[in-house]
Formats: sequence, C-alpha cells, structure tokens
Amino acid sequence: MQRDTELLTSIYQNCQTAIQSINDIEPEVKNKELRAELREELSHYTEFSKRCEQILGAKDDLPDNNIFEKARLWTSIKMTTLFDKSTRHLAEMLLLGTVMGTLQCYKDLSDYRDCDHDLLTLCGDLQKMEEDHFNYLKMFLQKNID
Repeated sequence: MQRDTELLTSIYQNCQTAIQSINDIEPEVKNKELRAELREELSHYTEFSKRCEQILGAKDDLPDNNIFEKARLWTSIKMTTLFDKSTRHLAEMLLLGTVMGTLQCYKDLSDYRDCDHDLLTLCGDLQKMEEDHFNYLKMFLQKNID
C-alpha cells in the first residue's frame, strides 16, 4: 500500500510540475498554435491530477511540490525567457520538460512494477500522453514559425 501511494504521489507531482510550467510559460507565448497546444496539455494534466485525487479518495491529501521547487521552477522559466521569447525557444523549454516527465514515468513503471495495476495503467497513460505532446511540440522547432 505504501508503494502504491509513492507511485501515485510521483504521478501527481509530475502532473503538478507540468501544470505549473505551462502556467508560467503560457503568458510568454505569442504563437496561436502553440498557445492552443498548451491549453490542451493543461487540460490533460489537470485531468490526470484529478484522477490521482479520485484514486486516493478522502483518505489523504497528495503532497504537492514544495514551495522551494515551485519557486525554483518559476525563476528558471522567467530567467530563461528574459532574453528569448521566440516560439522556437519556448517550444524547446516545453520539450525538455516533457522529456523529464516522460523519463520519470519510465523510471516509475520500472521501479513500481509490483504496484496496483490501475496505478501502473495511469502511469503508462501519462507516459503515452507526454510522448504524444512531445511529438507535436517538435514542429515548433522550425526556424521561421513565428
């Protein structure tokens, strides 16, 4: 049961990091297609977060990322976009975040093989969604997309 909670927490924190990143980057995005993609991603990550909360039920609260992690992420995004707000650069930042989330899913699926099947399915679904978003975001790396 504890390992199930650990996996669920990891999935939830993965989603919360993505939600915060999208919310921090979105105001900088000028490209309509990229903005639409971010809104879709935000919707998907929010849905996954709600699924985590439903699985846990009323038993406990899922721990969110701590305030220092949130501040570090916000500062990193603001510093990185200070001098380059191009669609290409923003897409690159989003792609790197998506890769980090996907890697976490791969590690979780390996490390928590003995966990509840529904949690493993949820983690696998998150991994697939992140890979799909990665494949779509790649097109924004083209040079003259702004």
